[in-house]
Amino acid sequence: MRRHHHSDVASHFHRGERSHAGCCEAVASDTATPSNMADVVRGAALRAVFGGSPARRAVLRSLGTAAALAILDTVIPLGALQAMAEEKPKPEKSELTVGFIDITCATPLCVADNLSLFGENGLDVELVRTPNWSVTQERLADGDYEASHVLTPQPLGMTLGIGGAAQPTALSLVQNTNGQSLTLALKHKESRDPRSWKGMTFGVPFQFSMHNLLLRYYLAEHGIDPDKDVTIKSLPPPELVANMKAGLVDGFLAPDNNAQLAVHSGAGFIHLLSKEIWDGHPCCGIGVLPALIKDAPNTCLAISRALLAATVHASKAENRKAVAAIMAEQKYLNLPRDVTEAVLTGEFDDGLGNHRSVPDRIDFHAFPYDSMAVWMLTQMKRWGFVKGDISYKDIAQKVFRAAEAQRLFKEAGVEVPASTYVQHVIMGKPFDADQAASYLDGFAIKRT
Repeated sequence: MRRHHHSDVASHFHRGERSHAGCCEAVASDTATPSNMADVVRGAALRAVFGGSPARRAVLRSLGTAAALAILDTVIPLGALQAMAEEKPKPEKSELTVGFIDITCATPLCVADNLSLFGENGLDVELVRTPNWSVTQERLADGDYEASHVLTPQPLGMTLGIGGAAQPTALSLVQNTNGQSLTLALKHKESRDPRSWKGMTFGVPFQFSMHNLLLRYYLAEHGIDPDKDVTIKSLPPPELVANMKAGLVDGFLAPDNNAQLAVHSGAGFIHLLSKEIWDGHPCCGIGVLPALIKDAPNTCLAISRALLAATVHASKAENRKAVAAIMAEQKYLNLPRDVTEAVLTGEFDDGLGNHRSVPDRIDFHAFPYDSMAVWMLTQMKRWGFVKGDISYKDIAQKVFRAAEAQRLFKEAGVEVPASTYVQHVIMGKPFDADQAASYLDGFAIKRT
């Protein structure tokens, strides 16, 4: 009899659930949040036992709800049923290999690993240091990585097949905002006007990176054609400072740990922070393939839960020094702690004798706004990376999983953006995703 009642209660509860097929979905129904789960379970138990006939309902009325529940609790473990109802779905695949590049942008991944947040979500994750972004792309596309640290424009390029075969890829969350610097060799400390930079060579980590798009935007706003007046070449982040010391690049726009290492070693100085170009710009994120989304949605959800928790932790000012200590560890960035602290706390020397205090030099906001993707696409088209007409919003919403992130944020109790499209301001100019075509047409320097 007890077994039968358990089955009835479970069936009542499961009929109240709803499920989603995509990554970061499988969120419980609005009536089954942890705060009211006890009421849901108790109500299901009463309906299962006393709701089958008028006689049973009469018994319930005579006993009263409280007494009836007390009797039921002696034969049905309502507390255990509540715990079962609140339990997160088990990941379909628990052993995962996840790639990362050893830069401060990977902070949420490293924090999730260090604080066992993956394990708390039922995952056994091996973080693998990857030498460069091309290898990241290859390993993710080949299935060597179930998920990976990616540059936020990278899944757009992979999905569109720019420079190779198309490989649809999704961006589940953003890892960091801001956190980059335009760094110049010390020999250029008297050449701060970008209009004087013709003939110079700059490094960026990858063609399809916010670094490249922001550097190009900055140069063009100062009348410098990034394809004709200067040379921009892709270099793995660990090689940027060495190239600057050797005189092979005059500057680079790259993660702040590279910029701070250039200052630390006496090779260069920080000309400006990327937040001075676009405050709140995305940089890196988490890329996953459609196969994981389709075949293992609970695994995808578990990854995102862990990373969202890590992002929230890293975003708090009181945690920044401890997070900097984590990032300095050999298995993560293997850098002097004063370098990672300068980035994570925003208290840093700029290489020109100035000390600066910029708490949001790097920040951690995980939401992947579709409007961010649309801006990236306008710039990829501007510089000829994307050919022909494209549907900006369709591509953005296919790649950036913003709608799914809204549900994840709600489940986690994190403030949920009301819209996946917001206005962004880049070097004082507003960008509206609804006006993407006219925005692109308004640039004087472009390849289209």
